[in-house]
Amino acid sequence: MSLCLSFRGRWKMGQKNSLGGSSQLPKQDYKALRERCLMEGRLFEDDSFPASLCSVGSGPLLRKLPPGLQWRRPPELHSNPQFYSADTKRLDLCQGVVGDCWFLAALQALTLHQDILSRVVPLNQNFTENYAGIFQFWFWHFGKWVPVVIDDRLPVNTAGQLVFVSSTYKNVFWGALLEKAYAKLSGSYEDLQRGQVSEALVDFTGGVTMTIKPAEAPGNLWDILTWATYSRTLIGCQTHSGKERVLENGLVGGHAYTLTGIRKVTCRHGPEYLVKLRNPWGKVEWKGDWSDSSGMWELLSPKEKILLLRKSNDGEFWMTLKDFKTHFMLLVICKLTPGLLSQDVGQKWTYTMREGRWEKGITAGGPMKSPRDTFWKNPQFLLSVWSLQEGRRFPMPCSVLVSLLQRPRHRHRNWKPHLAIGFYLFRHYGDQRRLPSEFFWKNAPIRWPEAFLTEKEVSQELQLEPGTYLVVPCTSKAGQEAEFVLRVFSRKHIFHEIGCNSSAVFSKEIVDKNEGQDEFFTKLFEKCPEINAVQLQKVLNHMTWSSLGSAQPFFSLDACQGILALLDLNASGTVSIQEFRDLWKQLMLCQEVFHKHDSSHSGYLNRTQLQAAMRDAGIMLSNDVCQLMLIRYGGPNLQMDFGSFVHLMLRAEYMEDAFQNLTQDGKGIYLQKPEWLMMTLYS
Repeated sequence: MSLCLSFRGRWKMGQKNSLGGSSQLPKQDYKALRERCLMEGRLFEDDSFPASLCSVGSGPLLRKLPPGLQWRRPPELHSNPQFYSADTKRLDLCQGVVGDCWFLAALQALTLHQDILSRVVPLNQNFTENYAGIFQFWFWHFGKWVPVVIDDRLPVNTAGQLVFVSSTYKNVFWGALLEKAYAKLSGSYEDLQRGQVSEALVDFTGGVTMTIKPAEAPGNLWDILTWATYSRTLIGCQTHSGKERVLENGLVGGHAYTLTGIRKVTCRHGPEYLVKLRNPWGKVEWKGDWSDSSGMWELLSPKEKILLLRKSNDGEFWMTLKDFKTHFMLLVICKLTPGLLSQDVGQKWTYTMREGRWEKGITAGGPMKSPRDTFWKNPQFLLSVWSLQEGRRFPMPCSVLVSLLQRPRHRHRNWKPHLAIGFYLFRHYGDQRRLPSEFFWKNAPIRWPEAFLTEKEVSQELQLEPGTYLVVPCTSKAGQEAEFVLRVFSRKHIFHEIGCNSSAVFSKEIVDKNEGQDEFFTKLFEKCPEINAVQLQKVLNHMTWSSLGSAQPFFSLDACQGILALLDLNASGTVSIQEFRDLWKQLMLCQEVFHKHDSSHSGYLNRTQLQAAMRDAGIMLSNDVCQLMLIRYGGPNLQMDFGSFVHLMLRAEYMEDAFQNLTQDGKGIYLQKPEWLMMTLYS
């Protein structure tokens, strides 16, 4: 067990924090360690998180381990190990014996956004070129992106099967290694046994979480989900609390899921609103209406049924929004910017972040209880907000989001539970000095915690009149010690702590690539709820394609008719705003991939470039198939423009989804003649 306590001298350990917490992660230089291992011809061994039971933990998890536990590297487990493979399904991870469904649910949501995933998981790592048994991942840890270095020794049973997170593709290991890095950040695998989806979502993104109780959700929940699904958000949810067990309806009680999609479908009796969920176990599914075996699917058109229904016990399933509201306790939406929380359009978001602490006898004042309490001792932050329409006689309220995060109080995240935290908001008209207790006797807060929550993060969306406010974060009891991070998001503000010798901190602008897109969608469809191929062509040819530079594309009517046929699941000859949102996400991906591989900025891709671009998008084409695609979709010189590339990408994804939904063995499918004609002729 000495390995648990010793660290090689060349690594500097983090210092104990001033509140008495344990040491932080060792400071390890990934590049230097890797180069040293390569120079010495050996594989890296991480003594700070060793291949032994002390990295697993010392609690109930030990009883779940199989006999004869071993630690093996991926090259010892498979003849062709892959760190990450673009041609595998994005939802390919399965939970192991660790009770970390909350982590897996967040991780599955992360896989739906390649750009966010690549920030956490450097995808250029591998087991071949300059392999040294060392890997690195990045997490947003209380205001900063921090690297976590690990070796690639993973716990397996005597048959060589991974005990914790695994992939349905047995030679893909990024998920297992990421779980190991997160366990190291948290203290041990045991420390992943309990948690909230919101915690992992914030650690993966540094974003803002919004928690909704579906049973008490506003009437526009579908609109919120629609906006969230088609924006840069990660969405998780949780069934009603209690012991984790499989219920009669197929759901797992006390369990976290990933929300992977939504769909408004047209039935014979009218529209139906469906949500798509995935169980991190990779199996065990809902058995009610719109489940894989439900007869409700016969109410849809054949094409819609083929593209939406996948009869496979892979843990992913559909259910109605009504059933979702009944059976799920929490819905957690994490967005990189708070735009989801406000209907404001046309303006950038800005943010400010400040660190602070509650110290016993000094700044741990606790909540407001009586006029003579110690509440005034808590840290005090001054917030000034401005309207962007200052010329108006009656300026509109300002949208402001305040987020309070508490730091773990121990190196092992579960050894000391989260404190119950919250914050108060007061209107402030005075000077910039700390306010005495008298201020709080005479002034009631305009916002206060309805309940103090034992969560890593609590946040609240506010609509404030322009002016100056006082934000006071606190714990539910006086004298409780912890460190915290306080973030403010708004259109325009200044935010700083009073009385800590710090000057005002001006907000930083958040770059949001999707800023204003919902305004664009709404204006586009407010006159015509559905648009046909001619209207689609007009829209696409009048758009500005920023990544494509001077080579602005032209979409032919033939390409637009083909695109519309792929999106038009109910054979109406038009697309709705929901279907156009699907197209929009694909267009943004196509634009990035096309721009990356059009090295000469000619506006065309040759065969080599096309093959590489498709591979980047997760679609593998052989040389022969790629040549055929150029003949079908390219010009006379066998080069493909952007419009045709979009058409090809959509068709390739359509056919892949259809195959996966229809196949029974992963090798072939059986179609009746009408289905064959519909899929090949209409699409």
